[in-house]
Amino acid sequence: MSQRTIEIRGARTNNLKSLDVEVPRGQVVVFVGVSGSGKSTLVFDTIAAEAGYQLNETFPPFLRNRLPKWARPEVEQIHGLSPMVVIDQRRIGGNARSTVGTITDAWTYLRLLFSRVSAPHVGESNHFSFNDPAGMCTTCSGLGEVVVSAIDRFLDLDKSLKDGAILLPGFGIGGYWYSQYADIGTFDAGTPLRDWTQAERDALLFGGEHAARLGTKPPKGYEGIVERFERIYLQTSDNLSDRKQEILAQFTRSAVCPDCYGDRLNEASRTATVLGFTIGEMARMEINELAELATRVTEANVAPVVAALRARLDAMVTIGLGYLHLGRATTTLSGGESQRIKTVRHLGSSLVEMLYIFDEPTVGLHPHDVAAMTRLLEQLRNKGNSVLVVEHDPAVMAVADQIIEVGPAAGDQGGRLVFQGSFAELRRAGTPTATELSRRRPIKDQPRTPRGSLTVTNATRNNLKNLTVDIPTEVMTVLTGVAGSGKSSLATELVAQHDAIVIDQKPVTTNRRSTPTTYTGIATSMRKLFARHNNVPASLFSANSEGACPDCDGLGVIHTDLAFMEGQETVCETCRGRRFTPCVLRYTVDGLSIADVDELTITDAIHRLPDPAITKALRHLDDVGLGYLRLGQPLTTLSGGECQRVKIAKELRETTNPTLYVLDEPTTGLHLRDIDTLLHVLDNLVDHGHTVVVIEHNLHVIRQADWLIDLGPGPGKHGGQILYQGHVADITNTATAQALNVATPA
Repeated sequence: MSQRTIEIRGARTNNLKSLDVEVPRGQVVVFVGVSGSGKSTLVFDTIAAEAGYQLNETFPPFLRNRLPKWARPEVEQIHGLSPMVVIDQRRIGGNARSTVGTITDAWTYLRLLFSRVSAPHVGESNHFSFNDPAGMCTTCSGLGEVVVSAIDRFLDLDKSLKDGAILLPGFGIGGYWYSQYADIGTFDAGTPLRDWTQAERDALLFGGEHAARLGTKPPKGYEGIVERFERIYLQTSDNLSDRKQEILAQFTRSAVCPDCYGDRLNEASRTATVLGFTIGEMARMEINELAELATRVTEANVAPVVAALRARLDAMVTIGLGYLHLGRATTTLSGGESQRIKTVRHLGSSLVEMLYIFDEPTVGLHPHDVAAMTRLLEQLRNKGNSVLVVEHDPAVMAVADQIIEVGPAAGDQGGRLVFQGSFAELRRAGTPTATELSRRRPIKDQPRTPRGSLTVTNATRNNLKNLTVDIPTEVMTVLTGVAGSGKSSLATELVAQHDAIVIDQKPVTTNRRSTPTTYTGIATSMRKLFARHNNVPASLFSANSEGACPDCDGLGVIHTDLAFMEGQETVCETCRGRRFTPCVLRYTVDGLSIADVDELTITDAIHRLPDPAITKALRHLDDVGLGYLRLGQPLTTLSGGECQRVKIAKELRETTNPTLYVLDEPTTGLHLRDIDTLLHVLDNLVDHGHTVVVIEHNLHVIRQADWLIDLGPGPGKHGGQILYQGHVADITNTATAQALNVATPA
């Protein structure tokens, strides 16, 4: 008989306090708690890590080295684990060849279908693959785009040639290329280009027949600036230096391929049709439409292919992604869309008694769309699986079979089992989560008055319906609407048309040695503080200098290369992971050695390290609710929401001039209690003269907006319109208005 619970005894990873808990199997279990309480440590760094480690151990060493690495958690015992699938918020990313179709295998079935029943017959399925030479467009190599010169960036029309009107590198006064234009007697080098005739400017740029029409013709062999640039930078096949890549990024842009028009395929593959549609036309259809169209393919010999294609498409519709199309690049998907795409692979799985682990599956979902996700969680459970969910959304808590709250607070004040039971029992429990569930934040009764506006003009990006909209300045505007309604597209257009700082959830760093200490730049101040207090050289307190442990070079660990097996990192036996020599560790400040400082939380460090430079640098991280992070904690361990708040803290530290900030769902990873901290930070930005635009679904943030722009009415082609713009209190007759008036689930 299989075990009925996942039994955990003595979990001590990160801030967990020898936590004991029994997690029921075969149920939807939601883990809650304030930000930094330890819930993610329990679910991901303990349960998932041990399950992943034990599963990897069943494979041969050669394969293990190619599997995802799982560090074993600090825990006395874990029993009752199953093979697990982690469905997190990390963007799928991928390269330019990765699309919604390829990542879900829907494109595989679609091209197989075309290879069998299209007319005219073109060939096998690889003839419909843009990643195969048999099918790809040779002009764009199957990318659908080509790199072209951004000619509008080449010249400063308000300057003369002598003053540096040609902005490309190498054209400065006195140089060889400069002389090819300024010294040939064709152009007036002292007159601003704006005062030239259009014919003269065209001759400067394009040469050829444009130059031949001038009264004073250039010498034989003359090249226009564009010709010269493209010959040097675009018509070379050698590996480009970093410098050349920088120049390309500055003076080129992507454009739709002139031959395949974005279909990515060669001419033969573009002519084949099924039901009167080419494969490129089907790739541009919304998945809702394509799923319906696929039912009209009735040939018996391809029935299994159609069934497999429909299963993939229907799964995406079920999960609320029917507004996407198969040609959509995965690099353009949000974290929430990426997470839902990953689940598509598992909806049709026949495996049972699996362990599915979700990280905030409602990220990117309007309250109107959350029900589709909760149905998915229940569907996975009903097939005989265990579903563990880290979540802050009350609507997800409401469908849970059991809720486990970890806390009661963040950092050292968390890591304990606070509550375990049903949602109804939680609401009566008096825990931090229960307190917030009973609290209803009112709509802001006195919105700020804008000082001006930024106009987004004729926006047609993705599904936007030629929108022109004014974004008020020096207030907080929230963009709302159902998933796929056009919020992110409008925000992207705003950034494209106006200078803005985008604060998203991408990782702050990929370097695992980057910590709050290094990020805030307080390492030098820290070394000087220890040097002053102990009257010794500051270099002693650098793990890269004379104070470092000689056996591990200040790393605290010894790495052993085990060839085809996974390399082994062991704690240095000499310094026991402390990184410094015993002599250095005897020097203290407020009873702390330099090694002890890494274990301090940001909040503790502010109070215990008596140095204004340190306090000032850390204060902003504390202000955005990250005071529970340890100074030595690798920034690679942060969630998407935490990364975003680190970036906000950096802006609080650095920005002085009035700036436009665009934030993408800043409440990601935030407990209901912590949202007030975030709102205080955003208010602080606005109070200092900045303009804040937020894409958000969280109703507490929406209620505190000064201005609301609601898009819809539906996703994809059914969206892209502005349904409402104005004060939050006045919105009616939209999905957002309905959500604002719905009480917390009972």
